[in-house]
Amino acid sequence: MTQTKWLSDVTHSELGFKIRHLMISNVTGSFRDFQVAVDAPGDDFSKAQVKLTARMDSVSTNNEQRDAHLRNSDFFEVEKHPELEFVSTGIERKSEDTFELRGNLTLKGITRPVQLHVEHNGTTKDPWGNERAGFFVTGKIERSQWGINFNSVLETGGIALGEEVKIQSELELVKQAVAVPA
Repeated sequence: MTQTKWLSDVTHSELGFKIRHLMISNVTGSFRDFQVAVDAPGDDFSKAQVKLTARMDSVSTNNEQRDAHLRNSDFFEVEKHPELEFVSTGIERKSEDTFELRGNLTLKGITRPVQLHVEHNGTTKDPWGNERAGFFVTGKIERSQWGINFNSVLETGGIALGEEVKIQSELELVKQAVAVPA
C-alpha cells in the first residue's frame, strides 16, 4: 500500500498547554512555530508514524516577561535545547474516531515515553481540492520528569506552579501530493 504524507497547516493548528498557577487557576500557553508530519499507509491513521517538532523560543503565554522566563535556564533553556520533539512509537484505535498515541517526547535533552488521546474530527476537501484531516490531541505530563523543577513556595504554604502540564492541541493536516513516476 502507498504511504501517504500529511503535514500540519500551522495557520489552522495549535500546540497548546496549561499549568496550574497559585493552586487556584491555570496559565495557558502555546508554541507558535511547530510542524507535524504524519506518514500513514493510505488514509489509515491507526498505523501512522507521527513526528512533531517545535521551536522552544516560540513559546507564548501572552506575557512577554513570563515568556522570557520560560526561555531561560529555570525552564526550557532554549539556547541549549532549541527544539522539542515527539516521535510516535505506536497507535491503538479505541473507537472509530479515537486513538491512543504513544511516543517519545524529547524536551531539554531528556527523552521519556508519553501517551496522548487523539480524536479524529474527520476528513474533508477544502475549496481548492486539498484533502484535510482534523484532530484534537490531549494528554498530561509531569514537568519534573524533563528537569523542569522551578517553583516558589507561597506564604499560604502552597506552591506557585503545578507539577502536571496539560497538553491540548488542535491539528489540521493537509495530504501532500503524491509524485507519480513518469
